[in-house]
Amino acid sequence: MLGTYFYHNILRKTIIGFGTLFNDIHIKHQTNDGGEFSDLKVALAYGPVQKFLARLEQQPDLNKKVQITLPRMSFEMNSISYDATRKAGITQTFKASDGTNLKKVFMPVPYNIGFELNILCKLNDDALQIIEQILPFFQPSFTITIDLVDSIGEKRDVPITLDSISFQDDYEGDFTTRRALIYTLQFTAKTYLFGPIADTTDGLIRKVQVDYYTNTNRQTSTREMRYTATPKATVDYNNDNIIDAADDPFVDPDDDFGFNESVIDYTDSKNYSPTRSEDIWLWKTPLKKLVNL
Repeated sequence: MLGTYFYHNILRKTIIGFGTLFNDIHIKHQTNDGGEFSDLKVALAYGPVQKFLARLEQQPDLNKKVQITLPRMSFEMNSISYDATRKAGITQTFKASDGTNLKKVFMPVPYNIGFELNILCKLNDDALQIIEQILPFFQPSFTITIDLVDSIGEKRDVPITLDSISFQDDYEGDFTTRRALIYTLQFTAKTYLFGPIADTTDGLIRKVQVDYYTNTNRQTSTREMRYTATPKATVDYNNDNIIDAADDPFVDPDDDFGFNESVIDYTDSKNYSPTRSEDIWLWKTPLKKLVNL
């Protein structure tokens, strides 16, 4: 199991999807004479806020236009945690198609990915313009659709929840010191991680077997009747000019097919063992009586 290589790019796609939400934010400034507005697109990059603060402090040219450096935004993934509230059965599966074959896929594992978005500005009005373009969309979550697994076309809605907002003013020193107003927004993306996807259709259910009992106590009762259903071919797969039971094993899940049904009555005091995949005896006679015999 472990050691089987697979990589669906799910975490990378989630990071890209999160960043895409904020890559087209603009701020506008009006000229002193009340003329036209200047439109500035806010730069967005992946990385910690400390990296950009250090770059500001080490900028030798203090006369450089502020608009070129600030405002800007940075974001990064800062946590991954399992979400037990969205847990599904570990053996539960569903069927998915790669466009040609139908495959059995185990249910994905729910994980929460934490993101931190930092907004760095010199003017508080710039920060407020950016904040006001973000907050109305989170009530408190905004849902995006991500193509999680390309090979089976698995797309899922991933809600991104705004958890908290904090504000920090790093202005200290004289008038030549750069000022940085920092708004920090914490988000949680509720995504899913998939395991390896089988390359074949092996493992799909081809037989259904149901045993009927006359007593609800399985410890003392035995099966009375068994119902079985298997796929029935409607096409001559083996090219022998006859559609019969020999064609049934070649039925593909994407094909049109019927069902072979059978009902058998039992009086042999046996039960089916799922672990051993066979019928076994159910001993009703106490062991003490067997010894006496």
